[in-house]
Amino acid sequence: MSTTKNAPRNAAEILQSISRKIDLARDLVSKCQTGTSSVSDAELRLLVSQLEEVTKHIGEDLSSIPPSTFEDQNYVRVAVRSLSDEMQHACFRVAQSETEKQGEVETQPKQTEEAQLETDLYSVNVEVSMMSSNFSIESDSSGFSQSIGSILMKPRRMSRNSTGHQFGDQFVEPMYGTFYCPLLKKIMEDPVTTETGVTYERKAIAEWFNKFDKTGDFFCPTTGKKLSSRVLSTNMALKTTIEEWKDRNEAGRIKIARAALSLASSPTMVLEAIEELAQICKRKCFNKVQVCNIGILPKLVKLLGYKDRSVRSASLDLLRQLAEDDNDGKEMIANSMDLSILVRMLSSSHQATRKAALLLLLELSKSQSLCKKIGSVNGAMLVLISTKYNSTDSFAPAKATEILRNLESWPNNIKYMAENGYVEPLLNHLTEGNEEIKQEMATYLGEIYLDHDTQTYVAERAASSLMAMVQRGNGFMRTPGFKALARISTYHPNSKVLVEAGIVPLMIEEMFNRQISDDMMNSKAEAASILANIIDSGIDLEKIEVNSHGHTMASDYIVYNIVYMLGSSTPDELNINLIKILLCMTKSEKLMATIVSVLKENEGSYTLIELINNPEEELSLAAIKLLLTVSSHIGHMISERLCKTNGLPENLIQMGPSMDNQIMEKQAISAKFLDKLPHKNLTLNLAILNKGLIPDILHNIEQVQRSGTRSSKYGNTYLEGLTGILVRFTTTLYDPQIITVARKYNFTSVFTDLLTKASSDEVQRLSATGLKNLSAESVNLSKPPEMKKPKFMKVISLPQSLSFRSSSRKLKMPVCPVHRGACSSQNTFCLIDAKAVERLLGCLQHENAEVVEAALSALCTLLDDGVDVDKSLNVLNGSNAVQHVLNVVKDHREERLWQKSFWMIERFLARGGDDNSSSTSCISQDRLLHTALITAFHRGDGTTKQVAERILRHLNKMPQDSSSICIASMSTTL
Repeated sequence: MSTTKNAPRNAAEILQSISRKIDLARDLVSKCQTGTSSVSDAELRLLVSQLEEVTKHIGEDLSSIPPSTFEDQNYVRVAVRSLSDEMQHACFRVAQSETEKQGEVETQPKQTEEAQLETDLYSVNVEVSMMSSNFSIESDSSGFSQSIGSILMKPRRMSRNSTGHQFGDQFVEPMYGTFYCPLLKKIMEDPVTTETGVTYERKAIAEWFNKFDKTGDFFCPTTGKKLSSRVLSTNMALKTTIEEWKDRNEAGRIKIARAALSLASSPTMVLEAIEELAQICKRKCFNKVQVCNIGILPKLVKLLGYKDRSVRSASLDLLRQLAEDDNDGKEMIANSMDLSILVRMLSSSHQATRKAALLLLLELSKSQSLCKKIGSVNGAMLVLISTKYNSTDSFAPAKATEILRNLESWPNNIKYMAENGYVEPLLNHLTEGNEEIKQEMATYLGEIYLDHDTQTYVAERAASSLMAMVQRGNGFMRTPGFKALARISTYHPNSKVLVEAGIVPLMIEEMFNRQISDDMMNSKAEAASILANIIDSGIDLEKIEVNSHGHTMASDYIVYNIVYMLGSSTPDELNINLIKILLCMTKSEKLMATIVSVLKENEGSYTLIELINNPEEELSLAAIKLLLTVSSHIGHMISERLCKTNGLPENLIQMGPSMDNQIMEKQAISAKFLDKLPHKNLTLNLAILNKGLIPDILHNIEQVQRSGTRSSKYGNTYLEGLTGILVRFTTTLYDPQIITVARKYNFTSVFTDLLTKASSDEVQRLSATGLKNLSAESVNLSKPPEMKKPKFMKVISLPQSLSFRSSSRKLKMPVCPVHRGACSSQNTFCLIDAKAVERLLGCLQHENAEVVEAALSALCTLLDDGVDVDKSLNVLNGSNAVQHVLNVVKDHREERLWQKSFWMIERFLARGGDDNSSSTSCISQDRLLHTALITAFHRGDGTTKQVAERILRHLNKMPQDSSSICIASMSTTL
């Protein structure tokens, strides 16, 4: 391949050189094409000669591009080499026809006849896409790219009437004059011959004939001869020749367009190629097959990522055209592209792109086999539904609706639509479809989760159809019907709709009376589940009739039947739902009384207790919850029966936190259950003690405190239950075994620590209650210390400090000033020794009245008649207890708190003296106390009023009672 002597050294310089020469060639062509009136033949030939020379130099520059520039893009390398050869051998001449007057230049490549017989543009079989090419040179190569594109898109031969620049007017083979209709001057589609032998386009000659009167003479428009007949005969030979010529021509044009799409060097080139393909496909359906088979589809798909949005839109339009009325074409397009790209284009900001994407997707959705593929694209349904409801124009919603309707042909798509908020297709098929469709739709309805706004609408539309499936359907239809109704009933506002539809009598019938056992499911369990959901919504059970006998859901008939159905032989799922129904019923006082009565009368309580040991955790948990709920009514009976059941109560305790410190709901509810059973039930307390469960309880408390209750959702509930179980033992300290255990494990210290470390109000309340119970026993447990004589060793001489006289004295042991005996927190449960007083006083500042009341009760044990009240008051004064108690009166209005606070204040006033003078002064000067006393005196109950009256007398706010005056006088006389 020849090169110039001064060849540029790199590709960038080569392209700059080519660009300059293209500009020069453009100027020369422009001079040739401007009117020739001012240009002589000699000047015109000079211009043509210069153009030929510039073209050859461009070819030489092309040949000098280093092969490494093309990397692995073989198509580009071969195309440039072929182009370079043609340009170096180009020869121009001035045409000798009418075009000579216009100065039109025609190329005449110096090639052999055999070379001119090529049917393609170049003998290139390698395809390439410049869009993915690494071919980039940092220079202004746009002129070069456009030049390659322009020449590649030209055929080897051009007609004399062609300008050589319009892509759509180019063709591969020459066009013969016989192809033209003499009237239309266009290629004929339906050539017919008149009796004169001249061929015309049928439509054109027919219109010519219509110009003449039917009875008059008419003539041939070409020959002017008179015609005797209007009969026209189809020129089959010519018609076939034209069709074959068009086929060959269009096949060539398709290849040219493919080459242009491969290069894709400019938006203009791509758009012209797409438009050419569109015209070719429009003429003949078979051309679409050729376009698809020749490898253009991947190129069109790749153009969907082109930077120019007009190219993207045009590519979508052509793809749609290829898919129209051709299922195979649809399949090929869908297999060639990632449908998620098409879905994303539905949200394009470019209106034309968005419209084209909608139309293409609509065309693809007409293929039933592709509906599954489209529906499986992530987000496809959501985007289409959003387009249907949220678009501002009328076109997009209408097309989105059509697409969604087409996608319904694959049932799973209906499910996807419902999951994305479009439930109409599902409901329509459920109410109007055949049995198979109804079954499938009900299955979907039982699986999907709907938003709250949609659930009630679905219940209104679907309830009747689903109930009919349950009532009259076979086993295959009943199962999805039950599942769907169960899902709908979980949304409480739907209960009213379901009740009005008559679901309750149907479910009661299923539970109590249905005997058919050939169902593929446990219909009784499903019916119970639905009833539990409806009852849990809080609907008035008195107003729901369940049968023709007038029974309602609140009737004893219902409760007795439900309790009767409970049992170890009943399937676990049914037991769970039956217990759920009873739990929901306990919210009604009337039904609670009925349930308690039934459990007392029959073996229902035994059954529930036995279910605690059931391996099905959900069932075991449900049984414990129901027992916990009714424990306030039949707690002693439950406690006694619990202790008679194998594995209990140890199974309720011997399951501490898991290795990762996660506390499960069953652990928490089990501990809470044991806590809520009557604390003074000695049988249960001894059962827990004798099973050796105290160390487990203390260990679990320590473990929860160490990990923190916040590490689990049920942490606080679990700690509250464990603390409550310990408090149980403080109510039965009269039993020797229990008092021994309380001493062994130092319950006083445990409760004191829990009092300040607990994050739960209930734990603090329980701890204070435990301390109160323990402290109440301190008076009985505290004994005067024994006097012991010291033992002396015989010595020769004694120091003066250890004289014989001192040996006669008896050593005294430390004595508790309050309990008048030897005390300790562990053995006598002394609050003073446990340093619990300060912590209890701190609890008086709590906002929770129950915590405050428990703390006051514990402190009151230090002022009981059995203790040394004066010494106890001194201890309390040292901690400023009076002010804490006065703050309770000020911060709380509960009468029970005032009663305990007034009782303590009276104790301080009754033991006046110098040691309590500060406390007495603090009490007498507190104005808020005076107001509270007056209020209690006027409005309090009997006990509170009496205490308030006595305090007012101490403060001289009321006259002294006469009996009190007499007693005082006698005391003075004595």
